Amino acid sequence: MTTPPPALLIAGHGTRDDVGAEAFRDFVRELGRRDPELPVAGGFVELSPPPLGEAVTELVERGARRFAVVPLTLVSSGHAEGDIPAALTREKERHPGISYTCARPLGPHPALLRVLERRLDEALGATGGRTPNDRADVTVLLVGRGSTDPDANAEVHRAARLLWEGRGYAGVETAFVSLAAPDVASGLDRCVKLGARRIVVLPYFLFPGALPDRVRMQSEGWAAARPEIKVRSADVIGPAPQLLDLVMERYREAVAGDPRLTGGSCVCRVALPGFEDGVGSPRQPHFHPDDDGHHHDHHHHHGGHAHSHAH
Repeated sequence: MTTPPPALLIAGHGTRDDVGAEAFRDFVRELGRRDPELPVAGGFVELSPPPLGEAVTELVERGARRFAVVPLTLVSSGHAEGDIPAALTREKERHPGISYTCARPLGPHPALLRVLERRLDEALGATGGRTPNDRADVTVLLVGRGSTDPDANAEVHRAARLLWEGRGYAGVETAFVSLAAPDVASGLDRCVKLGARRIVVLPYFLFPGALPDRVRMQSEGWAAARPEIKVRSADVIGPAPQLLDLVMERYREAVAGDPRLTGGSCVCRVALPGFEDGVGSPRQPHFHPDDDGHHHDHHHHHGGHAHSHAH
């Protein structure tokens, strides 16, 4: 009798935004339809239903003992590196005998860069056949979530660089919705300082929700005051076929024991200036302004430092 393949557990970061949470749940259902033989379930670490524990219980009830966990995140962050393994450790106590391996975050995979490129073409009104020459006067502002973790912010810069390489845009700049500089307006100002006349604001988010909506609102507000600059807003990545394929690729990597994976012991591995005491310690969860569409005081604990962001 052959051993069944590990179940696929999709781990989401969690949002108080209903649209984003429903998009995640739809995506998990679509993955399940793609491969009916493979047990698939998904849940969130915090904030939204279903919780990750419920997804684990569902898979255990379906007979799964081994799991490959794919974090549905674009960048490696506190959520991917600390919260998910912590949640899974709790599940191992609740369901003795289960084991798991953790896959890498999704971005910035070439397949995702191709989807981002398509979102840019759509925003520019291109319907295929567009040559790189037509892009030579287009500056892209890639807008990430933003984090108190410098590694996570650096990942967004890495994606921006890879998106720029060989695609013929005038440039690809980076901004963040919250917790990191520059913000959207400052990012747009920077594009103009670099000579941009046409800018496409590209949200580096998987699904719609409060934060991508905020990117669009901030872009439109800035553009209204600068009518001489053409600003367009692109869509989020969304449940593109390439994203479904990529999740399955990460699943196969985790099952095969890809050496780049750290399994269930993800922690900060490199000392960055000011963050040295975070090395080797599990990440603390942190919350984003406007995850829930409301403004609060936020306290972020990272490596022993508390950062308070009042909005």
